[in-house]
Amino acid sequence: MSFTAFQSALLSWFRANARDLAWREPNTSAWGILLSEVMSQQTPVARVEPIWREWMEKWPTPEDFANASTDEILRAWGKLGYPRRALRLKECAEVIVEKHSGQVPDTVEALLALPGIGDYTARAVAAFHFGQRVPVVDTNVRRVYQRAVAGRYLAGPAKKQELIDVSLLLPNTHAPEFSAAIMELGALICTATSPKCDTCPLLDQCEWQKLGCPSPSEEELASAKKRVQKFVGTDRQVRGLIMDVLRNATEPVPLSAIDVVWPDDAQRSRALFSLLDDGLAEQNEAGYFHLPR
Repeated sequence: MSFTAFQSALLSWFRANARDLAWREPNTSAWGILLSEVMSQQTPVARVEPIWREWMEKWPTPEDFANASTDEILRAWGKLGYPRRALRLKECAEVIVEKHSGQVPDTVEALLALPGIGDYTARAVAAFHFGQRVPVVDTNVRRVYQRAVAGRYLAGPAKKQELIDVSLLLPNTHAPEFSAAIMELGALICTATSPKCDTCPLLDQCEWQKLGCPSPSEEELASAKKRVQKFVGTDRQVRGLIMDVLRNATEPVPLSAIDVVWPDDAQRSRALFSLLDDGLAEQNEAGYFHLPR
């Protein structure tokens, strides 16, 4: 494979087809990029964008966010899912204020030291705001790499080696744009279940195509099935229903208000107490429940 042709084809496609996302505006701050990346984890961009805009208007800096109350943040988080991310964002903002004078740090190492910031988010901020030539690897990037370069339909479990593999693809110039492009290709064209190969700019270079589009093995399919996260009927769904009650309440609610959201007593109780353990809910002396303040 010619990496130069690969890079050129992908960048040309991206410049003609990139989505007009709010955080891709040139004046977006490092804090705005960090927020967008955390919010977009395991959450569709269409759901994230309006909430991201609201947050950037209400809390445009880490200091603004660090000073916000926890219950206000959780209400603003709404139904984005995985609300512990919101708590970690508050911790992250507090550390940015305390240790970095309110400025999002500009190195991968310093970003990784922030609460709730992992490999992907640290490198995304370093690349997309600070313009650094670092690999940014999410599920979409992994899938494109495995198909176009490795010739496999499924990506398999994530490995540290992928950071090295993807770094070899990065052009010497326009590396952040290339990272956004390969991510965009995975989101729009090289999708998980129905890839639009006939419109892919890498069609002629794709190793999976050259190999005749081999089907994944039974082992690969079983591994992929295990990684698919269910939602309906899980504790996560019950936690979300309880959080809806607490977010919509103007004052602490009795247990009876929570009991009506799910019929399974044991599962409902387990979900409620997991919220308490995670710091997403509190119980007052009267036995009523509310968001943490």
